[in-house]
Formats: sequence, structure tokens, C-alpha cells
Amino acid sequence: MVKSKPIPFKTLVATLLNDQEPFPPRYLHRFSDLLDEDSQSLTQACTKISTQRRVALLEDLDELNQADDLLSFEEVCKLAIKDTQAQVRLLGVKILKEYELPQYISAFIQMAKHDDDGAVRAAAAGALGAFTYLGEVDKLHPSTHQRIEDALLSILNSQDESIVRRQALEALGYSSREEVNPAIELAYASGDPEWLISALNAMGNSADSKWKPKVIAMFDHQHPLVRAEAASAAGEIEIKSAVPSLLRMLDDMDLDVRMAVMWSLSQIGGKGVRKALETMLEATEDDDEADMLERALENLDFTEDLGAIALLNIVDNGEEDEELFNTDELDDLDDLGDGQA
Repeated sequence: MVKSKPIPFKTLVATLLNDQEPFPPRYLHRFSDLLDEDSQSLTQACTKISTQRRVALLEDLDELNQADDLLSFEEVCKLAIKDTQAQVRLLGVKILKEYELPQYISAFIQMAKHDDDGAVRAAAAGALGAFTYLGEVDKLHPSTHQRIEDALLSILNSQDESIVRRQALEALGYSSREEVNPAIELAYASGDPEWLISALNAMGNSADSKWKPKVIAMFDHQHPLVRAEAASAAGEIEIKSAVPSLLRMLDDMDLDVRMAVMWSLSQIGGKGVRKALETMLEATEDDDEADMLERALENLDFTEDLGAIALLNIVDNGEEDEELFNTDELDDLDDLGDGQA
């Protein structure tokens, strides 16, 4: 079998510039891991590519990026976050967020504070959540970590749009700063479903067992998105006592709630979980629900394997060995300072 030659990048650029013809989906993979000369060629052409084509390209790359985590569209997104069109910038942030590259921290902070578009500011604030977590586990330089937290707290306490401030709160959920828990409490008690959802999200991000009662209390909330977020938080915190309630929630009328419950149960595990998910998979006629159930069962395998490993690592005094996870792959972030982030 003769291996086909790579598509010349100049062909991709010419096709992007031609609005009279649809852009061939088979060309999309070619935008992954661009060589320097290809990146320069795209940079020179990008101002000539129509807005509609730029938006469509980023939408396609976002979809492809979600389907294949071996692809990297960093070079395209580096241009996208500087684009004049808010939708292009938004998609650029959304894709870059998945790569968790510290060299974009400064750009995300700048965009979260100063971008002209509220949706872009919100997305950039949300993208800082992963780096807040890395700082918490000592995988970022302390000064970089503090700069991120200071920026998020500044946004949270600003007069910006609610969506931006809520994303800042969710990102801060990973933080142990003393200002964060009171902010979560305030959002939880606000009576506003959107702020309540963000509070529950932040609780889940914290993985702090102190939030268990407040999370479980929202399982019966009238707003389905609140119930869904509460279910998600229960999974992130791994609230084992919530399993019976979550099993009952598999009968919730709302699909988003059921989806959240499935994944949460796969994160917690426990008696009756596998049987319930398998029974539901056999009965469902909804393709999306079936796909989620299959992924939840795969994740349940992982959860149960971790549980078995934990049992094998119980030391003589009955305490679990905490050295279960190897984080050596993150060591290259240890020396990052403000000048590199």
C-alpha cells in the first residue's frame, strides 16, 4: 500500500481563501502540530481569510480536538486568541484550555480582565482553573500561582458581568486561599440558580469533604441544572454516602441530570452501581444516553481498579498509602516563574 503524501500547506491556505468552495474536512488534521514555516504562512494569510471561514474553521477544529486528544492545534489557536472576531477568540481559548500550556497564562489573565467580549472574558477566566489547580499541587512557581489567584479574585469582586465573575469563582474552587470559601458560601446562599450552580461547581473543584451536606441538599432542587451540578460535585468529592440518592436520581426526568448522575456514580463506585448502569444501558433507546453509560462503565472500571490498588497499599497501621499517583510528568512545570507564564 502506497502511503499518501501530506497535503501541501499552501493548498490548505489557498482553500481557506476560496469562499466559493466548502473547506474539505479531510484537510483539518493538517492543522495539527504545524511546522514553523506553515505557521508563518497561516499568519500571513489569516487577515485575508473571511470571518465566516475563520469561525467555521475553529468550530471544526474544536470538534476534532474533542474527538482526538493526540491532535494539537496550538499554532492556529495562538492566532485565534488575537483575532478581531469575538467568536474566533472564544473558540481559540476553548481549544487552548484543553492543552493546559503555562505559556498562555498571561494571555488568559489579560483576556479575562480586558477582552471586549463578555463570553471571551468568561472563557479565559475559566481556563485559569486548571492552572489554579497546578499551583495548589506545587506544579507552578508560587509567584505565578499567586498572580492567577489575585487576578481571579479581582474579577470575582469586580462589577463585570455575572457570567465572568461566576467563571472566576469556579476556577477559584481549586484554590485554598482564605477568601475563597466565604465567596462560595455567599454564592450558595444567594438564591440565584446560576450562582448556586457555580458554587456547587467550585465545591466539586475543591474536592473538600466539608461541602458534602450542602451538595447533597441540592439533589432535590427544582432547577434541573442545579440537580445536575450537585450530582457532578458529589462525584468530584466522592461522597460515598450519596450513592443511594444518586441511584434514585437515575430516574430523573431531565437528561442532563441523568447524564451527570451516571458519571458521578462511575467516579464513586460502590454497591449496586455497576448493575444499575448496566441495566440502564440495556433499556435505553437514546443514543446519547447509551454513549454516556458506556463511558461511565469504562470509568467505573478505572475507579474500581484504583480502589483495589488502594487496598493493596494499606500500611500496617491501617492508614492508606498516599503515594498512589506518579506526578513526575508534571515536574517540568516546577521552575516556571512570572517571566515564563
